[in-house]
Amino acid sequence: MIGVFDSGLGGLSVLAAIARELPTADLIYCADTAHLPYGDKEDHYIRSRVLRIGGRLVDAGCGVIVVACNTATVAAVAAFREHFPELAVVGVEPGVKPAAALTRSGRIAVLATESTARSERLADLIRQHARSVQVHVEACPGWATRVETLRLDDPHFAAEARQHLTPLLDSGVDQIVLGCTHYTFLAPVLQPIIDRRAALVDVADAVARQCVRLAGAEALGDGGLTLLATAHPERLQAALPALGLGWLCHRLRSAARLIVA
Repeated sequence: MIGVFDSGLGGLSVLAAIARELPTADLIYCADTAHLPYGDKEDHYIRSRVLRIGGRLVDAGCGVIVVACNTATVAAVAAFREHFPELAVVGVEPGVKPAAALTRSGRIAVLATESTARSERLADLIRQHARSVQVHVEACPGWATRVETLRLDDPHFAAEARQHLTPLLDSGVDQIVLGCTHYTFLAPVLQPIIDRRAALVDVADAVARQCVRLAGAEALGDGGLTLLATAHPERLQAALPALGLGWLCHRLRSAARLIVA
């Protein structure tokens, strides 16, 4: 069984990629909706939540854990691996490496939550994989919350997104990294602004491929999906069709459930 978790809905983009790659795997998705968003929290708080939620998934029998949140990966995946050394753990980090490899202009940007934008881990990724290119890190307050509230077609957001993106594009950026799993669901708004001037870089498919490599027997099941949330589980389930993931409803074992963690 493979466990996937995030503060809320963003990790559903990763869950969907895993479900496509591993159609027979039994999956559990847990949204820590009682404590979202993670993006404006301190690292010690995020670590405590990751250990609590991840621990619940381990207790449920998951042999592979996917931390489907850039902020949580940056702040806590090392502590989680140390706490559960026997587990296969997959984190989600901004796609700085592929963006740096693909750029032709020598300029890339990373759109991120405030926590990820200021993190030392993101700075390390840039030092390791993007020394030869210019990297602009753009904090995007409130974007993850917009996805959580399913306000994806608000015309005011298109104007806000344009304010963030236009200076990047005008500076020559040709690769724009989606540094938060929530931002995948904003791509329909971002793409028309970017047009052909740049490419969006999303790592969900790469994370799914890593799960394929690590899953082993955990990939063998009946393809069931369990949804858990620390608050408002009904909203988690209702979000699937709203985010274009209605096909996942066919894998549900039961209605989404509330957990205390």
